Amino acid sequence: MRIDILTTFPEMFAIQPPAALGVSIPGRAARAGLVEIVATNIRDFAANKHQKTDDRPFGGGPGMVMMCQPLWDAVAHAEAADTVSPPRPCTRILLTPQGVPLTQRLVEDLATRPRLLLIAGHYEGVDERVIERLAPLEISIGDYVLSGGELAAMVLIDALVRLIPGALGDEESSLADSFSTTPQDPRPLLDCPHYTRPRDWEGASVPEILLSGDHARIARWRLEQRLARTQARRPDLLAPWPTAAPSSHPNPGVESPVSDGEALP
Repeated sequence: MRIDILTTFPEMFAIQPPAALGVSIPGRAARAGLVEIVATNIRDFAANKHQKTDDRPFGGGPGMVMMCQPLWDAVAHAEAADTVSPPRPCTRILLTPQGVPLTQRLVEDLATRPRLLLIAGHYEGVDERVIERLAPLEISIGDYVLSGGELAAMVLIDALVRLIPGALGDEESSLADSFSTTPQDPRPLLDCPHYTRPRDWEGASVPEILLSGDHARIARWRLEQRLARTQARRPDLLAPWPTAAPSSHPNPGVESPVSDGEALP
């Protein structure tokens, strides 16, 4: 997989420690060649001597708006600059508070794509005309506002990379993560409690069932804990499933909201 990021702050996406993407799972995966993470500076495509990428909004109001031309040209350059020939098909993504919520199911869908192009918006927003031309999938990581799309892009990258085969030490660990689903049980449950040594700490003990060695009982206990925790903390996740019994129906596929947008020269 290749992940391109278009940003006015490319230094934020270094893949060497101590940068955020240079440590832990993303950094190891990038250095092992499991994923390419390439940042492109939108300022390099500004058609003015000051590398200005924003201007005042028509109609007045606060803030600045990212201009069409630098972003359009940056996308054209990035999509043509692949390490394989012909270039891999590219899914365009704009990180924005107006986007669809980022969910684990959406991450799983995006992780199957050969190449992603993440656009980190900044300022008051991006000129709507270039958004309409590019037709990216617009994604929000939550109902709050950041200074720019860079941190949101990092969140998405981290969530994606851990699903790449070989990125995790134990491939099965992601299957029991919060919000993960299986064909046998499509409910996006929260994770169960976890314990490690010592068995007793400050008067608190590990549940005896986890010490029993009975893997079937342990699996049932963990499922019960996941259900109880989800019902208590995120009942909205269980709303589509009125019963507590695991579903026998396959996990419905994710209907992708991604559009190819307008082809660039």
